[in-house]
Amino acid sequence: MKLLFASAFLVSCALSSAFAKDRHCMFRVHAEANANDTVVFATSVHAKFSGKEIAIEKIPRLTEHDMEAFYPYPKTSGNYGALLQLDEHGRLVLDALSIERRGSLLFIFINRRPIAEMQIDKRVSDGRIYVADGLSSTDIESMKKDWRLIGQKKR
Repeated sequence: MKLLFASAFLVSCALSSAFAKDRHCMFRVHAEANANDTVVFATSVHAKFSGKEIAIEKIPRLTEHDMEAFYPYPKTSGNYGALLQLDEHGRLVLDALSIERRGSLLFIFINRRPIAEMQIDKRVSDGRIYVADGLSSTDIESMKKDWRLIGQKKR
């Protein structure tokens, strides 16, 4: 009987992953952690602007599943910036995060690369994140495969 349940569980896991939507772009937002947190809860990253080692939470607060749309724009030397629009869940998470973590840093990673480091200086209730620079044309193409452009109809 145990073998039957284990087999059914494995088949259901395989089927759910087969029908899951494949993502092309990885998007993560990690909050600054307490420097005294253990390695179980936090990891250290090098902050671009301050040049210091900063502890960040290992579990991201926002992921690609919280994204709804974006609007890219070209910058100099082949780089891009983008306005990122979160869905309703992401908007609520960002709103709560901007209230409870005011003064701390957020770190944005796209396709496993650190893209931006932002200090929370006010409440963000509109669900939009502005990434000024650091995206490549490859990043933009992968984002287009997953999310619509701001202003386009929903898929």
